[in-house]
Amino acid sequence: MDYTAAALLGAPFAVGLAGLGPGIGIGLMTAAFFNSVSRQPEIQGSIQPMLFVMMGVIELLGLFGFVTFFLIAWKIAPAMSGGM
Repeated sequence: MDYTAAALLGAPFAVGLAGLGPGIGIGLMTAAFFNSVSRQPEIQGSIQPMLFVMMGVIELLGLFGFVTFFLIAWKIAPAMSGGM
């Protein structure tokens, strides 16, 4: 198997793993947010902005994986095979 085939077979795994991590992270963080707000409703206003900022940071990790997929599939793999 040459490098191009390995890169093109591995690229979808980059997207899958990049989507799996943020999905689990956002789910756990949202569950913790609702748990804390249900225990102390008065702190919702102070922790809700932090929730949205952290959701954006976690989602950015998923976007990095998506960009990595396109780099591998259309830039790196053809360059390794000698074509451009």
